[in-house]
Amino acid sequence: MPKMKTNSGAKKRFTLTGTGKIKRKHAYKSHILTKKTNKQKRNLTHAGLVDSTDLNNVKFMLCLK
Repeated sequence: MPKMKTNSGAKKRFTLTGTGKIKRKHAYKSHILTKKTNKQKRNLTHAGLVDSTDLNNVKFMLCLK
C-alpha cells in the first residue's frame, strides 16, 4: 500500500488551528484591486474558517481523515 500524500495546493492554503478547525484566507485580493472598494479589500484581508460543508474534503486533502 503506498503512502498517503498531502495535496500540495491544500497545504499551502490551509492551516490547522489549536482547536482542530481549519483556517483559510479569502480569495479576490491578489489583483484588479482598483475597482474594489476600500471596505471590500479590508474585509478580504481577515482570515476565515472553512465552512462545515467543505470540511471533510479539505481534511481529506490534508490527510487528516
